Amino acid sequence: MTHGGALQRAQVQRRTLTVVVFSQILGGAGLAAGVTVGALLAQEMLGSASLAGLPIALFTLGSALAAFSVGRLSQRWGRRIGLAIGFSAGCLGAIGVVAAAMVDQIPLLFLALFIYGAGTATNLQTRYAGTDLAEESRRGTAISIAMVSTTLGAVAGPNLVEPLGDLARSLGIPPLAGPFLLAAAAYLAAGLILFIFLRPDPFLLAKQLAAAEASTETAPHAPNATPDADAAIEPDTEADATPTPSPKSQPRPQTGAYIGATVMVLTQIAMVAIMTMTPIHMLAHGHGLGSVGLVIGLHVGAMWLPSLVTGVLVDKLGRIPMSIAAAVILLAAGLVGAVAPGDSLGLLILALILLGLGWNVGLIAGTALVVDGTVPENRPRTQGGIDVLIALAGAGGGAMSGMVMAATSFEYLSLGGGLLALLLIPVLFWARRRKN
Repeated sequence: MTHGGALQRAQVQRRTLTVVVFSQILGGAGLAAGVTVGALLAQEMLGSASLAGLPIALFTLGSALAAFSVGRLSQRWGRRIGLAIGFSAGCLGAIGVVAAAMVDQIPLLFLALFIYGAGTATNLQTRYAGTDLAEESRRGTAISIAMVSTTLGAVAGPNLVEPLGDLARSLGIPPLAGPFLLAAAAYLAAGLILFIFLRPDPFLLAKQLAAAEASTETAPHAPNATPDADAAIEPDTEADATPTPSPKSQPRPQTGAYIGATVMVLTQIAMVAIMTMTPIHMLAHGHGLGSVGLVIGLHVGAMWLPSLVTGVLVDKLGRIPMSIAAAVILLAAGLVGAVAPGDSLGLLILALILLGLGWNVGLIAGTALVVDGTVPENRPRTQGGIDVLIALAGAGGGAMSGMVMAATSFEYLSLGGGLLALLLIPVLFWARRRKN
């Protein structure tokens, strides 16, 4: 690729990241609003704390199906179409949750939460759009830019629980369903932004560039027969209007992609299990909804806000060392949560901040491993499949968390989540030995 072509590619990448940033701000608001009150709404409607982890499990299962579907759609039609459809489904699910709360219908609530999970999956998959045109040495940074922009919406969402509850009450809607009004509007706006402005489509463009470069390498003495790599990256290209062909044989992901998947799955289980039961634990010890919103808001902020620093460290220090750091931070979160008195707001805040930070480090390091271990011919499909595993892991963690807490205590649940994260370390040492 010529210098002019590289410059144009960088310009398209900057435009892509700008669009991703705005969509992630909105997606973060939709995600955090539901996470904050989902368990509380289910407890209120079901009348039992033992099943309070079910909402997290349901919309996480829904996110698994959505991750698979969005990955396949993106592989075929590009990021723009796949992500816009995913966010639209999340909007529909949020509206369904509000309707279920209004008519007090548990089956409708479960179905709506399942569909609502599409927004969660799509919000995570959007981070991949920022890496399609990024240089390998800056993929961690590109992921971090996409993720840190989620912080604004993610922190604002939980802290709007009480005002949105008052708004819902004034409209004749149960207060705990109020945040889902925000989620519906936020997901719809995120989908529209991606559909309208994500042009040219970064994945389809990256695929064109890879094909052009491969053709240049195989036919260096036939310039007139070689596709023009620079022409493929003109800003007004119509690449995103053409579906990606489905070749009969697709290259398999490299080992690093599977290692990245393992990192993200284990960090997801540990994070979801502890986070899901924190609001229940707090209310049982006399904390109000305002305190719950503060703790979850800071937790969600820690999940996304450190991303700019985390991404640079992943690029500079390496994917494997930062994955080990994620395991250590999650262990620290579990230990603090286990020893914190139930009425200690400060220690609960510290535990949940560490929990979010450990998840953040693991997600960025794992995502970079996945991107490094794939090529455009298999990337979105592989990413979607891995996000299915992440979603299923989160569903299992959310479903079991209520049962574990009911059978033991929040302290044992927190300690178990921290110890689970340590399983990452032997896997990562095996990966390093295999690479050497």
